[in-house]
Amino acid sequence: MGTASPGVPRRTLAGGLRVHPIGVGGWALGGPGHNLGLPMGWSTADDAASRRGLEVAYERGANLIDTADVYGHGHSERIIGDFAATVPRESLVLSSKVGYFRGTAAHSYLPAAMRRQLETSLENLRTDYLDIYFFHHSDFGPDDRYLEPAVAQMRAFQREGLIKTIGMRGPHRFATERLTVPKQQRDDKYARFAHLAEVIRPDYLAARFNALTPPPAGGRPDIFALAASMGASVLVNKPLAQGLLTGKHHPGRPPVFGVGDHRLRKAWFTPGALAIVHDHLAPLRDRFGHAPGQLARVFVHYCLRQADHAAVLVGFTRPEQAAENLAPLDAELTADDLAFISQITGRLQQALDAHTEVFVDEKGTER
Repeated sequence: MGTASPGVPRRTLAGGLRVHPIGVGGWALGGPGHNLGLPMGWSTADDAASRRGLEVAYERGANLIDTADVYGHGHSERIIGDFAATVPRESLVLSSKVGYFRGTAAHSYLPAAMRRQLETSLENLRTDYLDIYFFHHSDFGPDDRYLEPAVAQMRAFQREGLIKTIGMRGPHRFATERLTVPKQQRDDKYARFAHLAEVIRPDYLAARFNALTPPPAGGRPDIFALAASMGASVLVNKPLAQGLLTGKHHPGRPPVFGVGDHRLRKAWFTPGALAIVHDHLAPLRDRFGHAPGQLARVFVHYCLRQADHAAVLVGFTRPEQAAENLAPLDAELTADDLAFISQITGRLQQALDAHTEVFVDEKGTER
């Protein structure tokens, strides 16, 4: 296996897991799909390209690969498993999740259902243990009836050597809540997270974070400070805002997504929003480079600079993207660079919010 990218040394995270800080997010590898009555996959995936992309990432030092049982209903896991079988198991840090794929069980967090899902994930990934196993969502049934049994089952998996560490999502809403529950009736997701974290005591938090993420409101700690207070590490997902921050989607040639692609329900991928993204990224293109790969590297390293107890998961649909994600920066980001990025993307985030508020209210589409 290759060494970590120049200027990006390996990090030792919770549970002693030693990783290249730029890992592989396996959502796109699952291809198109539906779950909970919603499109939830990536119509632009190609199995051969996915397999080659894993090889390219590994050759460039990436050893952390994250997936979930629901990504393509096991398809992502199987592609990763086919690759994992060709390299030493101890050279990889494999992570998966349980919760969003219920199957025929009454609830996905029934202990027996969790065991079946873990056994299937292990079979798909062609391994006998996972380094990290995540609770994928925060719905533990009415009155949290399955919470304590589910946590007990996770601890049992640890004792049996089936998993090394336990993860949970950072402050997070169930996938359909934004579409089915009026904003004024939604529970406080931060209070909900605090309650669950006290019971679960996670080693890892999975959280969406990128340069468009606004500062926490009300003096709350950000996800990195929150994790540090718990002695946990962070796996950052969506560091490129699912490709928006690379500038690859031109408003004059808006992307066309096929059936089963989650971006069909994302307001930020509509032509009007793409025009805002394109215009606001201009100062960043002028400063760091116009190629999507150049911006991708900048925004990945922007996330890496937030904390040392974190790794950034970057997805891809083509092997060239995997190579770009792991390529070194021409020059390390300075404090002035970080401030400039925050200033420009802060304006972009505000413009997107103003533009999409009416669109979301009228269409029920997610941001």
